[in-house]
Amino acid sequence: MNSRSPRTISVLIRRSVAQALILAVLVGFLLSFIYGLVYHYTEKYRHVQQLATLLTTSASTADSADVVSEQVKFLLENEPSIRSILFYSTPQPFDDDVSQSKNDWRTALFADTVSFNYPVTSNYINIDSDVNALKPKQQSATTLLGNKNEPSAADKDSALVGYINITLDVQQLRSHWYRSNLLLWLFTTILAVLWALYLLRKLKWPVRDIESLTEACDIVLKNTELEQLPVIPQHFNFQELMLIKEAFIALFNRLQKVRLDYESLATFEKQLHSKDLSLDVQLHNFQSMITHELKTSLNAIVGGLQLLDHDLLNREQKDAIEIISSGSDKLVSSLDHIIQLNQIQKGQVTIDSIEFNPLQLIADILADFEPVAQKKGLVLTSRIHHIDYSLTGDAEKIQQILSMLLSNAIKFTPAGQVIITSQLTHFDKSNRWQISVKDTGIGIDRNHIEDIFNPFFQVDSSQTRQYEGSGVGLPVVKQIAQLMGATIEVDSTLGLGTEFTLTVIMPNQHQSQQQQLLAGLTVIYYYYHEVGFLGNELERLGATVIYHQHEQLVMDEMSVKKINMVMFAEDIVVNKAESLADLIRRSESEHRALLVYWYSPHRAQYLDSFEHGLKVAGIDYCRSATYKGKALSDLLQRWLLWK
Repeated sequence: MNSRSPRTISVLIRRSVAQALILAVLVGFLLSFIYGLVYHYTEKYRHVQQLATLLTTSASTADSADVVSEQVKFLLENEPSIRSILFYSTPQPFDDDVSQSKNDWRTALFADTVSFNYPVTSNYINIDSDVNALKPKQQSATTLLGNKNEPSAADKDSALVGYINITLDVQQLRSHWYRSNLLLWLFTTILAVLWALYLLRKLKWPVRDIESLTEACDIVLKNTELEQLPVIPQHFNFQELMLIKEAFIALFNRLQKVRLDYESLATFEKQLHSKDLSLDVQLHNFQSMITHELKTSLNAIVGGLQLLDHDLLNREQKDAIEIISSGSDKLVSSLDHIIQLNQIQKGQVTIDSIEFNPLQLIADILADFEPVAQKKGLVLTSRIHHIDYSLTGDAEKIQQILSMLLSNAIKFTPAGQVIITSQLTHFDKSNRWQISVKDTGIGIDRNHIEDIFNPFFQVDSSQTRQYEGSGVGLPVVKQIAQLMGATIEVDSTLGLGTEFTLTVIMPNQHQSQQQQLLAGLTVIYYYYHEVGFLGNELERLGATVIYHQHEQLVMDEMSVKKINMVMFAEDIVVNKAESLADLIRRSESEHRALLVYWYSPHRAQYLDSFEHGLKVAGIDYCRSATYKGKALSDLLQRWLLWK
């Protein structure tokens, strides 16, 4: 186990900088040695110049041969760095271009020997005199660079006798200096090299730990299904890298925990989805059974009341029978609404388009509700903003919607009036019929407007509420409107009244001619919340459309009927579409249905993220829900031919 104490990278940097400074000092010390060698050579060169001056002075006097000879002998014996001292007798000056002052360092470091020439002038010595006494034998010495000395302007009246040549043995001078400083120089050099190597190695410490973290990150990135994090060795325990390692491990563990939670949640969601389907089927079966049993019992009660002979009943009995009949009629109406709501949710209600007169439809509704309005003292008014015109649509369902809205308006209006307004707008390919029912009743709180279309919802749910009702009328209105591709809007102010507006888009005569383009085609339209315009468009093109909101109902329908196509509405999430498509493909044996997934236009940019999964599950085509009319029919027929 690593027992090193934690370190910080900042401390490492500070220490490394300090050690770099020490290394710089050592290098400077080495350079000072070199400088010392050059300086030693320079001093020796100056000393030689002084000796040369002495010799030239002695040689320029009369009878100086013996003196100069003794001086030369003394110098050669006591100056080991001087290799030779020679005298050249010549009356002619000669050129020497070597500039010693500029090459001191090069000569001191690399030259073996160096010679210097110094002129000898005299007013007393004849240039033809014997000068052999000034030529001693050569002896070994150390050499330094010298400068040529020509006769100066002050000596121009003197005669040039010759030159004294002094040769320094630079190699001997350098060896002597090395011997005197060798140990210190070697020690400093070795110390500097070792220190530099240690510093470089130390700077690699955090790199090794960072490489370990990098390798672990690379393994995690390449193995998306990795369940166990690889070992991340940390050799030097830097605090920053240790924190990064701990954070990395913590994040990986959290990711694993989230992954396990996600898998558990997916399993739970699947189980819950199966339970929801089972509960939905049981709920529909329960509703069907209850409504059937209650309907049967109510039919017996109503039939029994009709068989009574009212002529044989007294006044009190007739009042009792009237109360029972009124209550049974309301109960029958509520049961009819529940049955119809159940049938719509199970996809058992279809749209039947016929040609009708909208003015006649409104007149019939007003005739039915005029007595009820007069009985409550209400004024029932119609405002028609269009001429007589024939429309094509499901007149029966439109009449049912308007009847329910008008019934509610009269029920919740204690005094005042109820107004029906009709507006008709013509377009190139369609007609828009907008009918509103406005009352001066109690109104609805804006917080409850969205809730009134939920089944069995009551604004006043107390047992002493003033207005009766089961809360299924408006949900039936909403479901029928969606089934027809119509919209219904509510505008209400509490205490002032409510206005319901139904907007129905119906084809004109040109569109009516296209209704047989998809005749004979049976389509299951699978949706979550709203039918949308595609279902209505398919019906207008002549297709038989069966609407379902639950997977099991779709599978039950396909087990008993030959279905040409299953369409997934744009509000169906991708995972549910994949699940149902997989179930359909597994259950098919002889006939293969065409599966089409419609997505909203704003999701087109994300098509690549979900199209592959849908097609793997069995979806044939994924298209944006923007096709209408002839374009839609051509597209579907082309797909069916390719199937």
